[in-house]
Amino acid sequence: MNLRQRFKQFYDQFISLNGTPESIAFGMSIGIFVGTIPIIPFHTIFIIILTYILRQNFTAAYLGSWLISNPLTTPFLYLTQYHLGKYLLGDNQLQLAFNEYSIWHIVHAGKSVACPLLLGGIIMAPFFAVPAYFITYKVVVTIRKKRRHQT
Repeated sequence: MNLRQRFKQFYDQFISLNGTPESIAFGMSIGIFVGTIPIIPFHTIFIIILTYILRQNFTAAYLGSWLISNPLTTPFLYLTQYHLGKYLLGDNQLQLAFNEYSIWHIVHAGKSVACPLLLGGIIMAPFFAVPAYFITYKVVVTIRKKRRHQT
């Protein structure tokens, strides 16, 4: 499936979401937040837990996670998070290139990799999740208003 087809599929799923604009936007921001944190095999579990506890839109959260954490973005996110975490921890000695992006690979690389990566991910996540809420809210309201005027 090429990028255009994936975008169309994402858009079709997005515009068919049920729920209030607030719930969809909050769900999207949950997904973006969780998707930004480098815990790849556990994204869906965290999304299920958070959307259940906070009573937000699971589908929007899942779409948000997929949007931010995919094969095109993950290498850039992880490398940026790793370097941010190293900088914040004051460790500029170790240079690393990831060749696999799973939590298991990170754990086996040791705490010298896992700690900076997780710290960088947790610090970066709100910078993506907060704007995602407002952008998603505006998009949902605009699309629904446009669809109402068309019918």
